[in-house]
Amino acid sequence: MTRDDGRRRIRIGHSPDPDDAFMFYGLASGRVPTGEYAIEQVLKDIESLNRMAMLGEIEVTAVSIHAYAYLSERYLLLPCGASMGDGYGPIVVARRPMDLEELKTRTVAVPGRLTSAALALRLALGDVATEVMPFDAILPAVASGAQEAGLLIHEGQLTHGSSGVHKILDLGEWWMRDTGLPLPLGGNAIRRDLGGRTIAEVGAIFRKSIEFGLNHREEALTYAMEFGRGIGRPIADRFVGMYVNDYTLDYGARGRRAIETFLARGHDAGALPLPPAVEFAALAP
Repeated sequence: MTRDDGRRRIRIGHSPDPDDAFMFYGLASGRVPTGEYAIEQVLKDIESLNRMAMLGEIEVTAVSIHAYAYLSERYLLLPCGASMGDGYGPIVVARRPMDLEELKTRTVAVPGRLTSAALALRLALGDVATEVMPFDAILPAVASGAQEAGLLIHEGQLTHGSSGVHKILDLGEWWMRDTGLPLPLGGNAIRRDLGGRTIAEVGAIFRKSIEFGLNHREEALTYAMEFGRGIGRPIADRFVGMYVNDYTLDYGARGRRAIETFLARGHDAGALPLPPAVEFAALAP
């Protein structure tokens, strides 16, 4: 769609979280030129973005790597924008300590069926019972006893201790022990029908935004804190450092192998109907 000023409108979806906001700072601040493209932010939780992408409703968006298994015919993965848990990741918490065998008999609140966290939980525990809840409602529900156990993503991975719950399982630790690879959680996908030139140019603009944030860390972190749901700067800084790093600029061979392994195991476990093809976009220099 072309705007009145002649520029082509490109919507980029991301979740309202510090790490995604940090990546977007260069664009949000207007410090990264966008040329003939008018870039618009779409802020929604990751499961909503996954669902939008399933319908092809957005040009570029953050997606769960799990969800990409259902999107690969319509979207390419950008080689930048990864959220990888390198020995850490989403955690399962409960009100009291329990071993994994007991956890398998409980219902675990999860932040969406298409999230990578939900697929990692399935790979780690088998066909455990789950209940979908908004991601930011899970920790309070477990702390109050309304849920037996919960799967925490985003900053809840760092702040859960103050809620009196117990960490039962770190899925990133489990995955690293099992595979020796980082746990692929989120990526950014771009719609194939935009065409090769637009894909290459818009992808390069997004990569420059990530680079800008990393090169202007303090001001990008200040912006990202607006999306931190009340967490302090030290926690926001730590969280951003966990998920915006070298993998975010480029998956590299190890990151790409992690995605292929994660989705192949999902298929082998019966969680994915087909072994999905993973195809990355080529970006302009």
